[in-house]
Amino acid sequence: MAQTLTPALTLKDFLQLSETQPASEYINGRIFQKPMPQGKHSVLQTQLSTTINSALQSVQVAWAFSELRCTFGGRSTVPDIAVFVWERLPCDDNGEIADTFTDAPDWTIEILSPDQNQTRVTKNILHCLQHGSQMGWLIDPEEQTVLVYLPPEQVKVFDQPQQVLPAPSFAKEISVTVGDLFDWLVVRRLKT
Repeated sequence: MAQTLTPALTLKDFLQLSETQPASEYINGRIFQKPMPQGKHSVLQTQLSTTINSALQSVQVAWAFSELRCTFGGRSTVPDIAVFVWERLPCDDNGEIADTFTDAPDWTIEILSPDQNQTRVTKNILHCLQHGSQMGWLIDPEEQTVLVYLPPEQVKVFDQPQQVLPAPSFAKEISVTVGDLFDWLVVRRLKT
């Protein structure tokens, strides 16, 4: 008995679909919806984006974007933080930031959510490195560990509070230790 095969969804077809909340990603002809960010994920994403932008955006070195769709190399993914050096920021005809980013970020940062597939996230980081990213971070709040990916696909583990996390060469002003990063998760209350 012959089966009728459904043609695979193309990247072009995927990009014409309505956006989902949370975002969906297109990987190897399949759609995967990212999990909804929760507390720890949200705190780390917000604080790290703010830290990077405070050091790099005002001096026009780089710009960190949260949840920015990046479509390149046959994939369309949404890194938790995508950092682009200033000269590579796409602009529209008015000189404003473009809506579409078709290059790999210079620095890609992912924050693992409790029910997120670590292998898929790692593959997204490696895909970015293969397409020009200088560095990738995978932050695991549960393990209080950061895996730092460097081309060509080397990984280093940072899990000691005093370890300073490496940043790409364009972000040498950024100095964050493992302890600093995960200390952002601690809620401090003013004593009355």
